[in-house]
Amino acid sequence: MLVGLTGGIGSGKSAAADYFQSLGIHVVDADLASRAVVEQGQPALHEIAEHFGADILDDHGQLDRAALRTKVFSDVAERKWLQHLLHPLINNYLVERVADAQSAYCLLVNPLLIESGQQKWCDSVIVVDVPVGTQLTRTMDRDNNTREQVQAIVDAQASREQRLQAANFVITNDQDLPFLHKQIDTLHRDLLEQCQNHQE
Repeated sequence: MLVGLTGGIGSGKSAAADYFQSLGIHVVDADLASRAVVEQGQPALHEIAEHFGADILDDHGQLDRAALRTKVFSDVAERKWLQHLLHPLINNYLVERVADAQSAYCLLVNPLLIESGQQKWCDSVIVVDVPVGTQLTRTMDRDNNTREQVQAIVDAQASREQRLQAANFVITNDQDLPFLHKQIDTLHRDLLEQCQNHQE
């Protein structure tokens, strides 16, 4: 059984995914996939450098993510070009990792689960939800970005309402880690029960 986990930037997806992993669940992370397909030596990195110019690379020849983020989040056409290049590569990477899963269910973590259409791959979708103000504050504190930079990222993602509409389960992450973990413990039991019912 494949379960999607999504949420906006700063919602706490990583904390949720880490806890699911500690419960023995195989986690496949689209952010890791998006990094893997643009590592040094990968054809996609060469195409990105040709399209955006060599200043998109750092001094070590690796992708300067901050520079790329600045270019694509302020220009819809450039963002679409990048998505057209990377999404098929990321999808292939994810499919391979999901196929390796040995746990009762597999968790596919993707901040763009809805936008990419990958929720259609999933038997269930979990949304980690926080108010937009919390997203902004957490992300500015974590990444040392300006409010405008974070707002541009939030605006480029599916809206909170769109994510909630796609959800089978919602985890509210506006308190502390024990509160988050308690919700996941309950949800994990429910998902294990679903897996059991699938097999019968």
